[in-house]
Amino acid sequence: MTHRPIILGIVGDSAAGKTTLTRGIAQFLGPENVTVICTDDYHRYDRRQRAELGITALHPDCNYLDIMQQHLSLLRTGQAILKPVYSHKTGSLEAPEYIKPNAFVIVEGLLGYATRAARDCYDVKVYLAPPEPLRTQWKIKRDTQKRGYTEAQVLAEMEKREPDSEQFIRPQRQWSDLVVSFYPSDETTIPNGHLNVRLVLRPNIPHPDLTQVIGSKEQYSQAAIRLGLDRDMGKPVDVLEVDGHATKEQVAELERYICSDIPNLLAACNRETNPELGKVSGTTGEVLQSYPLAITQLLIAYHMLKATHGYQ
Repeated sequence: MTHRPIILGIVGDSAAGKTTLTRGIAQFLGPENVTVICTDDYHRYDRRQRAELGITALHPDCNYLDIMQQHLSLLRTGQAILKPVYSHKTGSLEAPEYIKPNAFVIVEGLLGYATRAARDCYDVKVYLAPPEPLRTQWKIKRDTQKRGYTEAQVLAEMEKREPDSEQFIRPQRQWSDLVVSFYPSDETTIPNGHLNVRLVLRPNIPHPDLTQVIGSKEQYSQAAIRLGLDRDMGKPVDVLEVDGHATKEQVAELERYICSDIPNLLAACNRETNPELGKVSGTTGEVLQSYPLAITQLLIAYHMLKATHGYQ
């Protein structure tokens, strides 16, 4: 059993849902056990300087990737770091922060897998890949409500960033162990929190044998939970799909199976003791229950806890 911190990476484009997923997993594992790092803090330039230089925050040259990977190496061995701080609210660089790692470290941001040295520091790597129309809606909502932008400004910034997204952000998908894609069941509408999820399970790490509780996609094409084979970026993968309309009863057996392999996870799986499992805010601020999100959180937590035992 390892006694060093277990490091989870969550990478994806701006407004792909990284912070929402991070917050849920941290709550699930216990905030006192988790240290959260945002790689946006390693920006080299503030918002004004980026505008003057004509560079976006997505470009590697706009970030201190060498310091980021050095800090990841230190965190992996349990050492503290003096982390830089970037304020999304003001667009400015602030005083650094002393960070000492807890049992689990979640590192979320744009360029977490940009260098091999950084990639080698993670125990589990997740990539978020929502459909672009959904990500656009999420980014407009976040940046207009929390960062003071107008919708027109958000759309113009996304257009400006697109070449860097294509060149630097999306290729990082190839390094992930899990690819998480939340998507609406009807592509013409985006429901209020009831999104489906498609989980690409790459064979880089040993996933639980879900065939014990889920039939094949060919057998149960209309089922709310499906398991199938596919290819992702040219490589064979397993794919788990959970529909937004799945019921508590339909996901209960799958949740119990994932939890049963790890004693530490059994208590966390109990919805009475962990009511935050699968909770998400709707478009008007109400709290909704998302079983696709709950399964995603469970599967990622499963891998983090398995990593503490060296995947025995």
